[in-house]
Amino acid sequence: MEKSYVLIGCELGAENEIVEKLKKIDKVKDARVVYGDYDIVVEAEADTESQMDNLITKRIRQLSKVRSTMTLGVVS
Repeated sequence: MEKSYVLIGCELGAENEIVEKLKKIDKVKDARVVYGDYDIVVEAEADTESQMDNLITKRIRQLSKVRSTMTLGVVS
């Protein structure tokens, strides 16, 4: 099982819109608006590294108004 936290920087004012979209994506366990250098934190779980890569590169990063991401892979 792969687990990651994805930190997202987005366009000003788009935080809640993006969180609602993220929560509808399979393998996204939670998404929250946060204060600080990033705007949103996503908790994601996938069965394989390949599935996690696809989730991040083809689903999360492709959402409109997402400007940047940083992925923190959990070491178990």
